[in-house]
Amino acid sequence: MTDARLSLLDRFQASRKHSTNLIRDLSPEDCQAQSMDDASPAKWHLAHVTWFYEVMVLKQFEPSFKFWNPHYAVLFNSYYNGVGDRHPRPKRGLLTRPSLTEVLEWRRDIDRRITTLLTSAHVPDCAWLIELGINHEQQHQELLLTDIQHLFFNNSLYPAYSTLNRLSTVKTQFAWIVGESGLHEVGYTGQDFHFDNESPRHTTFLQPHSLSNTLIKNHEWLAFIQSGGYRQSRWWLDEGWAWVQRENIIAPLYWISSDDSSVPSCFSLTGNQPLEPEAPVTNISFFEADAFARWASESVGHYAGARLPTEFEWEVFAKTQRQYAHSLFGEVWQWTSSPYSPYPGYQPWGGIAGEYNGKFMVNQMVLRGSSAYTTAEHSRTSYRNFFPTHARWQMTGLRLAKDGS
Repeated sequence: MTDARLSLLDRFQASRKHSTNLIRDLSPEDCQAQSMDDASPAKWHLAHVTWFYEVMVLKQFEPSFKFWNPHYAVLFNSYYNGVGDRHPRPKRGLLTRPSLTEVLEWRRDIDRRITTLLTSAHVPDCAWLIELGINHEQQHQELLLTDIQHLFFNNSLYPAYSTLNRLSTVKTQFAWIVGESGLHEVGYTGQDFHFDNESPRHTTFLQPHSLSNTLIKNHEWLAFIQSGGYRQSRWWLDEGWAWVQRENIIAPLYWISSDDSSVPSCFSLTGNQPLEPEAPVTNISFFEADAFARWASESVGHYAGARLPTEFEWEVFAKTQRQYAHSLFGEVWQWTSSPYSPYPGYQPWGGIAGEYNGKFMVNQMVLRGSSAYTTAEHSRTSYRNFFPTHARWQMTGLRLAKDGS
């Protein structure tokens, strides 16, 4: 077996093991429930990434292929219309069968069959799809954690998933860092795996600008709230203000206020804990991030002129000024002002994976960086995350930018 095959096999097996490790301390009941339409049960995540390998890889390349259970092809399809029918997303929590035990048994069978395939002569043909499968599973590992957090938040016991605090609480001194202006090459470059939405590499022009060396912290967001930020329409985009009023939004998603304290607590995977003033604010929508930037620009002296960065300002900053910035990766996904749209010359992947990213390039905003829940091997400077303007159950935060130096 060549080193390349060993590396791909090792990474496949490590990725699969990491997913099951994530549910090690969860009960079957924890893995079954679905807290909202946008979230999925942990059991469904484990099944869907297994569906990917069975339908997208084994069905194409395995000699004498046979479904483990042909009904799973519908139950655990997500959004691949070209592959076949799907179970409705809002009803994934109703899938009490198959059981978690059966899903894990299915996973072990597919793992064995993919391992066999990876040690066969079919490797050159299926290697790219398996690489995609590894990266696809890493995406769902993060989603599994954010969905468990939302599920546990809806339990008045506020159970803890872990004792590990994943966010930095170190006090940092704010500074504007001048970004590089002019013409720059952006988008993925290299030979390693990347998603279709990260390319083609192309040239963009950046006006003179600066970015904050730090993320926005909880104590800064608390000042925004206490100054009436959620009650004053002047800071909000019109659609955002309608959303705030309609949904009665008064704070980030997981902040919990009590009658006897002006400082709320914050729910995370460690349970309900006192708000850490120096931790980055998390679980905010694009609407909230944009409103905060407008408020800070007028209300906080050192943030005069503040706005959200464009995705290319962020990318070039991360490549050229990384040594001056804190928490570009591994804390929170950072909202940008850039709509999620194709790069010049973009073409979706051909073949069975063609539905992966391109069809979502409308009504979404780009986030950059990575979060505390992102699998370590799954972050890079060119990575483009994207969510609708109102979404906030992900680990989303912000850093500010401004025009000029």
